[in-house]
Amino acid sequence: EVHLVESGGGLVQPGGSLRLSCTASGFTFGSYHMTWVRQAPGKGPEHVSSIWTKGGIRYADFVKGRFTISRDNAKNTLNLQMNSLKPEDTGVYYCTRWDDDGNYLEIWGQGTLVTVSS
Repeated sequence: EVHLVESGGGLVQPGGSLRLSCTASGFTFGSYHMTWVRQAPGKGPEHVSSIWTKGGIRYADFVKGRFTISRDNAKNTLNLQMNSLKPEDTGVYYCTRWDDDGNYLEIWGQGTLVTVSS
């Protein structure tokens, strides 16, 4: 069975850092594009960052220069290093996997809550 399990969320002060991790199981991790999506309170989901199977990377404009996505195919792990956090970064962060053809986000983790507040 396919699973994505996020960890690393929590409460952090503005300007602080957090590192999110996502552990994948039940599929060949290195064969799939992966994406971090977040959902702020009262808002819809929004793309944060994607990493393709061959290593290409894309960031949303609002995280460029602050967040770094990475993957370790040997450990079936997707990571998101978040620096210089802002209150508007608060939300639930989801690890997601694209479908076989790269058309839509097929698999979602349960999410991990990030709260940026003083």
